[in-house]
Amino acid sequence: MEKGRARLGDPEKGRHEVSQPVNHPAILETKEAFGETTLVVDPARIVDLCRHLKDSEKYVRLSGITAVDMHPAEPRFEVIYHLHSIEKNHRLRLKCLVSGVNPEIDSATGVWRSANWYEREVFDMFGIGFRNHPNLVRILMPIDWEGHPLRKDYPVHGYKYSYPSE
Repeated sequence: MEKGRARLGDPEKGRHEVSQPVNHPAILETKEAFGETTLVVDPARIVDLCRHLKDSEKYVRLSGITAVDMHPAEPRFEVIYHLHSIEKNHRLRLKCLVSGVNPEIDSATGVWRSANWYEREVFDMFGIGFRNHPNLVRILMPIDWEGHPLRKDYPVHGYKYSYPSE
């Protein structure tokens, strides 16, 4: 499929099937597997595409954000967004490739409020920053925790940590 075009689902099938085309310049590649679509997206334009998908394509629900550490590859990280159109009964995956050197991407909290905690979890576990996030602090690990546990270069036995006494 040509750059900038993707085909989005068919509600009659009850799952994400290829049917109607969507154009957006942020789309770099479209992948189809197991009846689902993944759009590889320019990370500099992720928020524009998210806003378009929510407002024009009815992907009103962000059901999660996660990441994959591809170390030692560069770009090192994949940041993955899982979207759901309740109206159309479609699911869609967005994937952005992010450098391992100062990993950052724009925050989607201005599009979906639910992105707040998902982005905090990705930051906490992988160390990927989200520009313009309203409160980018750890959410799972203690505030003074050293490192990011889901990175492939994180020590297998972790770091020594003394939990504060109550």
